[in-house]
Parts: sequence; C-alpha cells; structure tokens
Amino acid sequence: MFIIGEAVIDDVVGTASFCCDLKLCKGACCTLPGGRGAPLEDEEVLELRKSYPSARQYLSQRSIAAIEGLGMVEGSPGSFATTCIDNRDCVFVYYDDDVARCSLERAYEEGKTDWRKPLSCHLFPIRVRSFGKDYLRYEQIDECIAGRKSGEKQELKLFEFLKEPLSRKYGESWYQSLVGYCRTLL
Repeated sequence: MFIIGEAVIDDVVGTASFCCDLKLCKGACCTLPGGRGAPLEDEEVLELRKSYPSARQYLSQRSIAAIEGLGMVEGSPGSFATTCIDNRDCVFVYYDDDVARCSLERAYEEGKTDWRKPLSCHLFPIRVRSFGKDYLRYEQIDECIAGRKSGEKQELKLFEFLKEPLSRKYGESWYQSLVGYCRTLL
C-alpha cells in the first residue's frame, strides 16, 4: 500500500493491467447480482435527480416503472446507492443489443446533461471506502477477465485507464503524483 494525499492505495492499482472490453463483458458491472446498485456520494443524489429527465428517454418502460415505484435511490446519508431491478440491473441501465449501458452517461455524451454518472461507476473496477482517508482497492471480479486481458494486450495499466475518473475525484495534480509513484512500481 502507498499514500497519495488523502488516499491509501493498494499496490495492485499501480501494477495491474486493465481496459474495459464491453463487447465481451456485456456491461456486467451494471448488472451484478446483489440487490444494491452503484454506491453514491451524498451530493450525487441531487445530481442524479437533476440528470434523470435527460436520461429517461433511453430507459425501458421496465426501468421507468421501477424508478416511479421504488425510486431511483435507496439508503440513507453516507450509504446511498442506485436502486436495482430484481436485485440485479441498475435502474439506469438500458440495453444496446445485449450490452448493458448507462443512460446517465449517454445523456452526458450527447450533451443533454453536465453530470456524467456516479463516481463509483466511473472508477470501477476501483472501489473507494473511507476510513478517515479514502482507501482505493482494485475489485477483481470474474466478469472483468476480458478487461484484464485487453489491458495486457494494449499494455495499459489500470491507473492509466482510469485517468479521467481519478482526476475527477482527486484532481489532476493528485493524479500526476499517482502516476509518478506507480511508475516506480513497474
């Protein structure tokens, strides 16, 4: 483990290869079983609600009915998450053929909202827990085997693949410090 600013980071974050391969994983991170959706920071709940009208047009009637019936968020301050359908699909998932995709991100990419998606989604497969300092760990799930192989093939490290979300969370200067340290691990 190492520390950059206010974050404690597992060494594997600096050494693992990774690059999402949606064609093979089918967006599995958006449909994992377990009942809770994407972890949300408290301030993201408002952003999610503001972005929903723009993202709604991409959702199935099933997702819209779930949001209207169950709500888009569950939990309480410090422990919010997106709601899931049948303990699996995030309510913001839409399908492009057989690939699960995020309606929030699509609305962002099409310029219909200025908020991309929950930070926990953007950072995946890094998970962040807070214990006074943030603790960043690489969650290696079977569904991401294709992403690990793709990263190896492209010679792309996890921290490089996640440059944008890591900079979004901690800032560009922090990210450059992370890069500098990670280079010493390789």
